[in-house]
Amino acid sequence: MIKKFSSPANAQTLANFDYTYTLMVAAKGSGTKKKKRKKRSPRKTGASQWTERVQRGLRILQVPALAKLPWLVHGFSTRVGGVSKLDGKRVLNLGFTEWDARDNVKENRRRLQAAVGARDFKLVSLLQFHSDAIAQFEAAPTEPSRADASVTKIPGLLLAVQTADCVPILLVDPKNRAVAAVHAGWRGTLARIVEKAIGRMQMQFGSQSADLLAVIGPAIGGCCYEVGTEVAAAFSGQFANAAEFFDELRTGDEPNPLQWLNMMPPGHQPPPKKVLLDLRKANRSQLEAAGISSANIFISDLCTGCNRDLLFSYRKEGSETGRMMAVIGIRTSDDKAMSRTKV
Repeated sequence: MIKKFSSPANAQTLANFDYTYTLMVAAKGSGTKKKKRKKRSPRKTGASQWTERVQRGLRILQVPALAKLPWLVHGFSTRVGGVSKLDGKRVLNLGFTEWDARDNVKENRRRLQAAVGARDFKLVSLLQFHSDAIAQFEAAPTEPSRADASVTKIPGLLLAVQTADCVPILLVDPKNRAVAAVHAGWRGTLARIVEKAIGRMQMQFGSQSADLLAVIGPAIGGCCYEVGTEVAAAFSGQFANAAEFFDELRTGDEPNPLQWLNMMPPGHQPPPKKVLLDLRKANRSQLEAAGISSANIFISDLCTGCNRDLLFSYRKEGSETGRMMAVIGIRTSDDKAMSRTKV
């Protein structure tokens, strides 16, 4: 049923390293009483750009522009369904976390593959570590690669990235039938990982930016994602339009003329207030800078922090939360023939 709606370190260590931020909520205002910081309101996903596929209790988010390609499979998982148990509810945890049994995760992954029509594909997940490393697959790997993005044009491989706040991005080259899956946290975004993934597709597969389709899945929004001013300073040094990604572009170097009022000695001043970062907007900017038409970029406005009944959020829930997956793959000839015979 489809409904429309608006290698060096062990895997467990790297999985834990993926999400090691302090659990925080969005601040209500800036450091002064007179000027209050506006909290960004999350928008609902547009009904025309996204659909929800429900199968065996799983709710999988898809984009019609990709779903209409008969040779392609794709999907963004949610927390709903599955065999894992969290807070007394069944959830679709797809990451090997300490609180969940490995057999549960393996069964959840099998159910995800079945739900997106990739039951017989080889699931190709990564050992993610917030880098700009990109793995290219010419055949099914025997063990996970240490990277944060993957590219291929080999049928039967289901590329996957895990997230629980970070930005999942899927790339498709319809002309050359090549695909990519990208995991972009703030470090990966700062390192321009999605631009580099596009560059890899251009170099290896002859992809042209004008032909590419890009999908940004559910991630923590600019309404909830607080980072330190040192992150804002790093982005400001990398991107000329960095101010567009933050509610206030403060780098921590701003003078404080009323510093003497807190009666604290020099060197003991409180740290600068946090700022809100919109990672989806930052990655969209990179996609456009790489030459992808805005009409070919599809973005989910679902915030993981605001929609914890549907999505996992490490920032809001802490270490005892699950992992979602964004997956994409190319059907084999047999798979395409079978899909054409289905009603």
